[in-house]
Amino acid sequence: MNLEQLRARFIPFDSLRYTTEAFIDYAIEECSPKYNYALIGPGVSQNPNQPVSLREPHGFQVGGVSIPHGKINPPHMHFTCEIFMCFRGDWRLMWGFNPDEKHALLGEGDIASVPTWIYRAFRNVGVDDGFLFTGLGRDDTGGILWGPTTLAAAQKAGVFLTEDYRMIDTRRGEVVPPGTRLLQPMTPEEIAALEDWSPEAMSRRVVRFADLRWASDSLLDSVLPGHGASIAPVVGLGISQSRSVIPPVANAHGFSIEWLRIPAGGQVGWHALGRKQVVLAKRGEVELRVRADDGLFRQVLRGTPTHWDAYSVPADAWRAFHNAGAEEAYLLLMTAGDEKKPVQWESDTVAAAAAAGWSMDANSCMAPKHFVDRSQR
Repeated sequence: MNLEQLRARFIPFDSLRYTTEAFIDYAIEECSPKYNYALIGPGVSQNPNQPVSLREPHGFQVGGVSIPHGKINPPHMHFTCEIFMCFRGDWRLMWGFNPDEKHALLGEGDIASVPTWIYRAFRNVGVDDGFLFTGLGRDDTGGILWGPTTLAAAQKAGVFLTEDYRMIDTRRGEVVPPGTRLLQPMTPEEIAALEDWSPEAMSRRVVRFADLRWASDSLLDSVLPGHGASIAPVVGLGISQSRSVIPPVANAHGFSIEWLRIPAGGQVGWHALGRKQVVLAKRGEVELRVRADDGLFRQVLRGTPTHWDAYSVPADAWRAFHNAGAEEAYLLLMTAGDEKKPVQWESDTVAAAAAAGWSMDANSCMAPKHFVDRSQR
């Protein structure tokens, strides 16, 4: 890609545009206003005018949502994975509703993976400008199915949802044409037949920031002076090259999620991946470098308590990260694919690691070089 194409993949937080009418719940007082953002792909928005920062298919989709304190996103269901990544505030994640509601609390840095085919909802129980990033599996998510109470409340307010997911707002003079088939909710019997996830089972799908398992041997260049990055797995197999990595949430999602921590003055050297990767800056200022066909692309990704830049790194691109700040930086890596992603390192990095006594084994994991060399004799 050329420099112009690479610039178009930067999504600064202050450039995000939202709609408050992505779904029928905009008509429900308890749910409104809700600010829906689409960073990568349109998500499951039922509004054809939903602003989207980058429409290019990635194999997964990234969005964001913010609602004032006390407001709720009501019960709904997805057919592919849904990930909630709490970047600000406190949130009450609810699920089940068959018939009892169960819940867990999410705080800053916590990430929850909600199973498919169960109803879920969330309420802001923290600051008014709380923010959740969201991840959805696949390019085609199959849409969204609202709970019976949500459809009934929207209809009572005058907003109807057709079977082909068109919203009709009769308060604005729109008319439900004769013969129009409205979306029918699940019956109580169908809901009761859904899998019942206990709080204990769901707790294993909530990855607390305070409980992250960081690995200092997760990247080949981590052993080099001036580098020193570490990775903590969250969902699926990502780019970690540690032999001890076990993702807390291991089932297939269509993409992986990992935290990348870079010390002050540290870096991740030049490397390439065969998959697309979305980078969310949580804390600090990190310069991302990507080799373009016509030069070197540089972009500072900034993460503050209320501002989180994003960037989509194309597949096969050579990239590097440098933390020039005075404190540790934290990036969230979302990488397409369920498999372990092989990392290709620049030859200088491989040679420097070898001089320090480290190499990659046949499973693309870090290992003492003399053992790897001995096995290949």
